Amino acid sequence: MHPVRRQRLLLVLFVVLFSSLAIGLVSYALRGNINLFYPPVDVVSGKAPTGHSIRVGGMVEQGSVRRSEDSLEVSFMLTDYKASVPVVYVGILPDLFGEEQGAVASGMLDSEGVLQATEILAKHDENYMPPEVAYALENAGFDEKGKIK
Repeated sequence: MHPVRRQRLLLVLFVVLFSSLAIGLVSYALRGNINLFYPPVDVVSGKAPTGHSIRVGGMVEQGSVRRSEDSLEVSFMLTDYKASVPVVYVGILPDLFGEEQGAVASGMLDSEGVLQATEILAKHDENYMPPEVAYALENAGFDEKGKIK
């Protein structure tokens, strides 16, 4: 083989190998950061994994918000009007968080089916609905206000 061709071949092989290694490392690093969305009906039916970071979205059930007397712990139920998921969150809730409002909770599902939330997102005005929550409610046959279509 001619030395110039050999050098080009080695360069191409090095670039391919280095690129493959870089893509593999990036994929491995991002694997743990994937945060999948599940509607409450999927969580209750067991389709959501336990011990992995997930997001659950829906409407906060009326009368379900319970605040601890001596800590920042809050528990409530998220619903898509077909099923409800209990959520426990320790921290300060967003200002617009409330009952009968759309919310998305990020966290890990424990073995008892309770979402141990690390972050709560609430809609930012009366007309906005997180896309995932709107889609889940639409699939359940309800509009954004929880009324049957």
